[in-house]
Amino acid sequence: MSDSVCDCTEPRRSTVTEAEVEALVRGICFKTGPPRFLGVELEWLVHEPRDPRLPVPPERLEAAYAALRALPLSSALTVEPGGQLELSSAPAASLMECVGSVSADLDVVRAALREAGLALSGVGQDPWNEPTRFLHEPRYDAMEACLDRTGPEGRAMMCSSASVQVCLDAGYEEPGPLGLGRRWWLAHQLGAVLVGAFAHSPMARGRPTGWRSTRQSLWTAMDPGRSGAPPLDGDPRAAWARHVLDAPVMCVRAPDGPWHVPDGLSFRAWTRSDAPPGREDLDYHQTTLFPPVRPRGHLELRMIDAQPGDDGWIVPLAVTAALFDDPEAAETAYRTVKPLAERAGSSPAPHNPLWTAAARSGLADPELREAAVVCFAAAADALPRIGASAGVRRAVAEFTDRYVARGRCPADDLLDRFAGDGTGHPYDGTERRPHGKDIRP
Repeated sequence: MSDSVCDCTEPRRSTVTEAEVEALVRGICFKTGPPRFLGVELEWLVHEPRDPRLPVPPERLEAAYAALRALPLSSALTVEPGGQLELSSAPAASLMECVGSVSADLDVVRAALREAGLALSGVGQDPWNEPTRFLHEPRYDAMEACLDRTGPEGRAMMCSSASVQVCLDAGYEEPGPLGLGRRWWLAHQLGAVLVGAFAHSPMARGRPTGWRSTRQSLWTAMDPGRSGAPPLDGDPRAAWARHVLDAPVMCVRAPDGPWHVPDGLSFRAWTRSDAPPGREDLDYHQTTLFPPVRPRGHLELRMIDAQPGDDGWIVPLAVTAALFDDPEAAETAYRTVKPLAERAGSSPAPHNPLWTAAARSGLADPELREAAVVCFAAAADALPRIGASAGVRRAVAEFTDRYVARGRCPADDLLDRFAGDGTGHPYDGTERRPHGKDIRP
C-alpha cells in the first residue's frame, strides 16, 4: 500500500489544467514496449517470535528499522503506517533474477531482525491485533482522517494488512496476447482468480471473519473512487485519465501544521478552482489511489495476500509472470477467464460479484476453482520457457496440488487450525519454508 513519495511541501511552481492532467496521465502511466522487466513488492507483518499476539512496542520497532535502513540491500525498504515492513525489488530482467535478488535481501533482513528478537510473517491481515498506527506523519494523519469518514476498513487496511504486489510491463502498443489492452483487461479479470487462489487472511481480532481474504474485503468496502478500477470498456489510457480526474482528493499538503482533508473534492474540480493544483499535486494524488491494478508506467497488481512461509511469495510471482509474459499462457488465461467477465458484470473490480466471491470463498467457488486449475496448468507449462528453476517449478506444482486441485487456498489451513485448536495460528513451524532453498536460484 505504501508509496515512496516525498512529503515535500514547497510552494507549487506551476499549476496544471484539466487538459494537461489528462495528457500527463496518458503519457506517463502506460509505457508500452515488449515485456522485459518484472518486479515484486513484499509486505510483511513484524512480530514477536515467542507470541505473535503480543504487539511489538514502538520503540523496539524503531530501533530494528533503524538497523535495517543501514543494510546494503538491492530492494527499497520502507515501513507501512502500522509498522509493516515492505521490500520493493528493483526491475529485474527475468523471473529468476527477481527471485534471487529479493531472496538475498530477505536473508539479510531476517538475520538483522533475529538479532532484535523479531520475525517476519506473511499473512494478508493481522489475525490478532487491533489496527494501531506506528507512523505519525502528516500523510498518514490525513489518510486516516479521510478513510475514517467511510468506516473502519481504511484504518485496518493501513495498519494491519500485507500483500504480494507483482509489477509487470504494460506490454506492446499493438493488439495480441502481450498487448496493452489485453494485459489491462486480463489483469482485472484474472485478478479475481489470483485473489481466490492466494487468499490468506481469514481472521481478525482472533476470530474468523467469514472471508477467505479479509484484506480484499477491506478494499471492497472502501470508496470505489479510491479503491476501485475504472471501467474496462475502451482505451485504458483514457479510462485511467478520467478515473484520476474524477477520484476524490485525499489531502492538500501544507508546509506547516496538519494537511487539509477536503470532503467531496475531485481532482477535476480542484483544477477548475481558484487555487488549482500543481504537477507535484497530481503526482501525489495518484499515490493516494489504491485500485487492484495501478498503472505507474508499468502495471502494479495489488490483489494478492501475503503468503505463508519464508519463500511463499515466489509462487504468486512465478504464476503471475508466466500467465502475463508467456504468449501461449497469456492466451490460455484470456480464454479461460473470459466467461467470468459476465459474472463480474458492469461494476469495476473489486466492487463486483466475481471479486466478492473470490474474497469470500476463495477456490471453494466452483467457477473460480475451474479457472484456477486451467490457469495454473498453463503457468506450469510456461515456467520452463521463462527460465524458472526446477525449485520454482516444484514449488508451483506443490502449491497446485495442495490448494488449487483441491479447491483450497492458504486461508483454509488457518481456518482448519482454528477449528482444531482454537488459535488459527499462522506463525508456527508448519509455515516455515516448505520447499527448501532449492526454490531459489
